[in-house]
Amino acid sequence: MPDWQNNASHPDEEVAPSKSERKRQMHALQELGASLLELNEKQLDAMPIEDEQLLQALRECKAIRSNSARKRHLQLIGKLMRNIDPAPLQAALQRLHHDQQQANQVFHDLEALRDQLLLNGANAIEPVLERFPHADRQHLRQLLRQHQHEVQNNKPPAASRKLFRYLRELHEA
Repeated sequence: MPDWQNNASHPDEEVAPSKSERKRQMHALQELGASLLELNEKQLDAMPIEDEQLLQALRECKAIRSNSARKRHLQLIGKLMRNIDPAPLQAALQRLHHDQQQANQVFHDLEALRDQLLLNGANAIEPVLERFPHADRQHLRQLLRQHQHEVQNNKPPAASRKLFRYLRELHEA
């Protein structure tokens, strides 16, 4: 029986990935490169990219506006990424996205707390003081009174924004 018909592989032999599997890997590397393009310069500098050619190609691709040229440049990025280990990049991107999700969650929690304060007035100050013991009760009441005054006089919600900023400062402290 010829070798190509022999389906029994030897346990010592490594089987090369199929052409389809290699294409999937190349597309995955291109997608990783595309996700690196979404980062700003500060975030990109924080990524563990040691290959200068890859870093330069990423920066060049950000400047390209033509779709077809951008697509070709993404293929180049995918090709350059074959020479590096993508695991540290993927881990760094996951940490970055996780940090951004946490920051968004904190932002939404503070917005909800502000809205609760504006809705319930002075009655909602106690939960804020429990959450932030170093908060200034008098300042919170003053901001709530300013907000009520603005609502009655149809003025822009400046006190609401000040209240949110104050809550954010309390959270960061």
